[in-house]
Amino acid sequence: MAGSDENHPVAIRPGNVQGGLRGATGKFPVAATRTTRRALSTINENIIGGPSYPCVVKRQALSDKNPRVPVHRPITRKYAAQLANKEESKPEGTKKAVPLVPIRSEAEDCTIIDVDDDEKDGASDFSEPMFVQHTEAMLDEIDRMEEVEMEDVAEEPIMDIDSADKNNPLAVAEYIDDLYRFYKKAERLYLVPSNYMSQQYDINERMRGILIDWLIEVHYKFELMEETLYLTVNLIDRFLAVHQVVRKKLQLVGVTAMLLACKYEEVSVPVVEDLIVISDKAYCRKEVLDMEKLMVNTLQFNLSVPTPYVFMRRFLKAAQSDKKLELLSFFMVELCLVEYDMLRFPASLLAAAAIYTAQCTFAGSKSWSKTSEWYTTYSEEQLLECSRLMVTLHQNAATGKLTGVHRKYSTSKYGCAAKTEPANFLLDRRCL
Repeated sequence: MAGSDENHPVAIRPGNVQGGLRGATGKFPVAATRTTRRALSTINENIIGGPSYPCVVKRQALSDKNPRVPVHRPITRKYAAQLANKEESKPEGTKKAVPLVPIRSEAEDCTIIDVDDDEKDGASDFSEPMFVQHTEAMLDEIDRMEEVEMEDVAEEPIMDIDSADKNNPLAVAEYIDDLYRFYKKAERLYLVPSNYMSQQYDINERMRGILIDWLIEVHYKFELMEETLYLTVNLIDRFLAVHQVVRKKLQLVGVTAMLLACKYEEVSVPVVEDLIVISDKAYCRKEVLDMEKLMVNTLQFNLSVPTPYVFMRRFLKAAQSDKKLELLSFFMVELCLVEYDMLRFPASLLAAAAIYTAQCTFAGSKSWSKTSEWYTTYSEEQLLECSRLMVTLHQNAATGKLTGVHRKYSTSKYGCAAKTEPANFLLDRRCL
């Protein structure tokens, strides 16, 4: 092809190349003008003398001898970055918009590929296509999103605690979340004022504590269900909040509240005579029944109320508790039943704080999972005030006269939970 007539156009065909091109199919008709004839001869010599790759052309020959022929280089991320830097260094008036589709020269009908890495680094003297900038920005955005997604994956996942109960009709997994949303709303309706004792003229909070501590022992002696104890205390507080009671009738209110709770929760209800005997026969049967009528009418027969026990069962499941954690959590809550000052906390908060305090007691550090936070709707910060009060109650559980809860949870039946060392570190101001 080097000896062709310079006055006639030259056509390149597969047969013009010695040995042919690997993978080349069909024809590559190319028409060259007088200005591109020398470049084409050089291109053909390079192809003949070089390795037999399809349409391989050295960039040096093409750029030196015919710079008007565009070099179509594969777009790589490194190459795109070079183009972006070069485009930014140009004056504002010299930047030109380049079509999205490169225009081939008539003298070129094959793809120009890189020869080596050195040529990659030293090439590109033409304007950068706009789509290269958009592509590079899009790739950077994708990389950034992938990094964020990796960080999200590293966070603690929230477990579905009801997934194992899908086939258990008693677990009502389909609407258990709706039930507890209703309980959270209902507890506000039945929340007892934390200062209701100011309306009582003959009794005080100390007498209330003595009554609850005694009822805990009665509950333990009769081997009643846990739900019965929590409902008993709830009925007492709600009744005292709206009805004046003299001192000598306070124990009668407690006995009658336990009778009502047993009728509501228990399968086998203690008879009235048993409750009279346990109260040292201070009252007769008629007095108990009359007080029962007064209480249910005063409370308008609203006995279905969410107590701390209702929330304890759900929250313990979210905490993936074992028997030790469960017993210590119930020990914390029952200490709160005796204390009048703990009435300012809702039942759900008491339950969540008891479990949090028990976890901290065993772990020796703050411990509150994302799953527990999700199902209780309480963060660790929201629980700290109540939890610190529980630690104080734990420290003083064995002292004073109101030690019924401590004695109960010091037995082997309750795992000697009361003998666990309190989480004193929660009282440290540095934990704030």
